[in-house]
Formats: sequence, structure tokens, C-alpha cells
Amino acid sequence: MPKDKSANHVHIVKAAMEEFMERGFQGASIRSIAARAGITSGGLYRHFKDKEDMFHALVAPAVSELEEWLKQHASAGYAAARSGNFVGMWESSEIDMMLEVIYPRRREFKLILCCSQGTRYENFLEELINTSQKYMMRQFELLKKQGLPIIDLSEEELHMLMSAYTNALVQPVMHDYSKEDTEHYLKTIEAFFMPGWHKIIGC
Repeated sequence: MPKDKSANHVHIVKAAMEEFMERGFQGASIRSIAARAGITSGGLYRHFKDKEDMFHALVAPAVSELEEWLKQHASAGYAAARSGNFVGMWESSEIDMMLEVIYPRRREFKLILCCSQGTRYENFLEELINTSQKYMMRQFELLKKQGLPIIDLSEEELHMLMSAYTNALVQPVMHDYSKEDTEHYLKTIEAFFMPGWHKIIGC
């Protein structure tokens, strides 16, 4: 029995990914997912309590990985700012976030970005922007204490810049770019945005 249950679970996960990707969360149905997996709807409920639980199970590990990356990125940036290691502040950026976390889990993040309306993840991108903005504002405070000529930005101005930057970064996932095209695209984004961030920060 455990082997059968494990095999069924794998089939359900695959079927759910296909269903959500094709129809979005709101358009997906338990009956259709069960049919794709080759089991009854009742059998599916032995693995997940409802459709929301199923969607969450598919994307939660990727989201947790991203949240951990953001915390480590912010912590390293704060430490570099406090120590005056201004070069070290630029050793990691959201470009690395894309290459190390989001693109390798692109199927899960595409589900979140394109197919999550009606779930707890439907405002994911805005929440990511807000989190990045919070980290950036804290970084500005630390750098001002170090005497850097930070350009004063209102929260609204910084939010607009972070929105433009973050929305640009996730386009390869939303539009199914190849790895080669993604790397090329991210270099273009880096070349466009990084001089602006350097100018705002003053180093």
C-alpha cells in the first residue's frame, strides 16, 4: 500500500501542475485533476484536503527557498554596509536571485506569477516588491550613517523603481525563455538598472 500511495501522489502532483498551468487556479477542477492522475476525486482527497492545499503544496517549497535567499542577501548587504565594505555590497543582487532560485524553479514560480488568482499567492509579486523595498530602505539608512551621499527617495519613488526592476526580472519565467535567452536578458537588465542603483546609493 505505501508504494501505491506514493506512486499515486506523484501522479497527482504532476496532474495538478498540468491542470493549474493550463487553466489557472480558478479554472482548475478537482475532478479534472483526478482524471489526469487516473484516480477518483475521493482518492485525491486522501492526499490533499482541497484545491488550495494542492496549489500550496506545489509552490510552497520554492517560496520558502526564495524567502531564505532574500534574508541571507539582506543580511550580507547589511553586514557589508556596517563594515564599510561598499564593494562587497554588490557581490550579490536580484540577478543572482533569478539565476539561483527563481529560474531553476521556474515552473513553480510561473504558477505563482501567472496562475495563482484566487489563492494566497495572487499578490506574490507585489509582496516581493514590498519586501525588497523594505530591505533597500534599511540599507539606505545604514549607508547614510557611513556618510554616503544617498539620493533621498520617497517610499513611492522607490516603490516605482523596485516595481519596474522586479517586473523586468521575472519576464523570462512568465514567458518561458530558454536558459540561454534568460541569461542574455538578465545581462541587459543588469546593464540598464545597475548604474541607476549605483547613482542613487553613491558608490
